[in-house]
Amino acid sequence: MKRLFLETMTGVAGAMMLATPMAKAQESVTVDAGVDLVSAYIWRGQDLGSAAIQPTVSVAYKGISLSAFGSYGLVDTNDTKELDFTLAYATGRLSLGVTDYFCLMKGNAYAQTKYFEYAAHKTSHVFEAYVGYDFGPASLTWYTNFAGADGVNKSGKRAYSSYVEASAPFTLGGVDMSITTGVVPYATDAYADATGFAVTNIALAATKELKISPTLTLPITASIAANPSASKCYFTIGVSF
Repeated sequence: MKRLFLETMTGVAGAMMLATPMAKAQESVTVDAGVDLVSAYIWRGQDLGSAAIQPTVSVAYKGISLSAFGSYGLVDTNDTKELDFTLAYATGRLSLGVTDYFCLMKGNAYAQTKYFEYAAHKTSHVFEAYVGYDFGPASLTWYTNFAGADGVNKSGKRAYSSYVEASAPFTLGGVDMSITTGVVPYATDAYADATGFAVTNIALAATKELKISPTLTLPITASIAANPSASKCYFTIGVSF
């Protein structure tokens, strides 16, 4: 749960860190589930709403994983309502996968209430493929939308919206931390203010175990994330169960 939570808090991938498969293949089926409470939903440098509850569940076997992620606003009924599924595979340091995002949000022209609507210009689904490589000290991942309610470029054509992210974990003062940089390589209105190459996410996150009792601890994550392209900056905090 911590990997997904870090992405949610810093804008690294909404829902993609849990979806990213494990580097070592599982010899037996593993199932994981949890829930995060976040003060704000910041994803890849974009503000998707205020405080939210975000449940997750995943099943993995021999490098293949299937995961689900949801997000539901706790304060504003107009906040993003989301349900994502990711099918992923990992071998060694290489990972790849496909995600089906389903988002309903205020002001979204494609925001329909029918989940099983897949027709062009009507669907609220976005289909994204990604490939990533873990170099050890840092990892690099490229994400591209290939179908569904994708954004458009300056010519009004499908943008095949993409996002590229580098992330490096480290420990400082006994606290687990990570630094992330994400860019949009070319114009798309799927990412606010991305009229060309744009740096949309620079984030620093820190996670510390909060001791509730002798047998219970909860990971608390704090994150400062900036979107230079949109001149925005966010400070968020949350807890994983």
